[in-house]
Amino acid sequence: MSLWGARCGKPARRVLRGEGGTRSGPRPPSTQLKLGSVVSAMLGKSSRAMLEALAVGKRPEDIAALADPRLRTREERTEAVRGRLTPHQHLMLRLQLDHVRYLDQQIEAVEAEVESRLAPFTVQMTQLDTIPGVSERVAEVVVAEIGTDMTRFPSAAHLTSWGGMCPGSHESAGKRRGARTRKGSPTLRRTLTDAGAAAGRTKNSYLGAVYRRIAARRGRKRAAIAIGRRILEIAYYVLRDGVAYEELGANFYDERKKDAVVRNAVKRLERLGYKVTVEAA
Repeated sequence: MSLWGARCGKPARRVLRGEGGTRSGPRPPSTQLKLGSVVSAMLGKSSRAMLEALAVGKRPEDIAALADPRLRTREERTEAVRGRLTPHQHLMLRLQLDHVRYLDQQIEAVEAEVESRLAPFTVQMTQLDTIPGVSERVAEVVVAEIGTDMTRFPSAAHLTSWGGMCPGSHESAGKRRGARTRKGSPTLRRTLTDAGAAAGRTKNSYLGAVYRRIAARRGRKRAAIAIGRRILEIAYYVLRDGVAYEELGANFYDERKKDAVVRNAVKRLERLGYKVTVEAA
């Protein structure tokens, strides 16, 4: 369900809970409905069908039969929708459901327009989609925000700076201190951060390994931002060269800095009181 639709579900949930009174006026009686106890998404397929039936005043048994059979037991669904709605609440629920349908139509119209405008860039978005953590929607946002002509950015570092995905600069008394990331496109930053978190959940990928290494030291939120920056840098080269992303593998960092990895592992064991001798396998 879209974000707009989810927000529109709040008034409907308030009607079902019997809320909606003002400070100066009386509160309506409780509906005794507990639909939220049997559904996780109030505006999902099953719950929408049940809400529509509630709005027209069907019997609880008939309403429960409209839900997916996997959604709890039929007895639990029946008890969840057994209650009372006043005529006013029936009216408000119908109005809210009509409003949700209207917003769904508006979202579909906007999505169709976006799809038509991005049609000339299908090849570029397909190439971006090969990057771990980048979905079709993320690719659409990247193309819409930065375009496909990378000649306007001298380097990937310039692009990450323009996008607000690089660390800020805070130097005082000759010492460099931590600073917030620079301001950039809010939509691009939010999308890349979500993509970074998604890439961190991937297995056997370079970005996933980097995410877990950073998260162990700095936390998951900073790791997601750092991987979002890596994704933007990769997108720069993908769009500039017109090629798909080539997976490096989860062991790429260890293989590239094998000596440093071995040295650090030996030091950790020595600090624990062990004497270590390293031999090639």
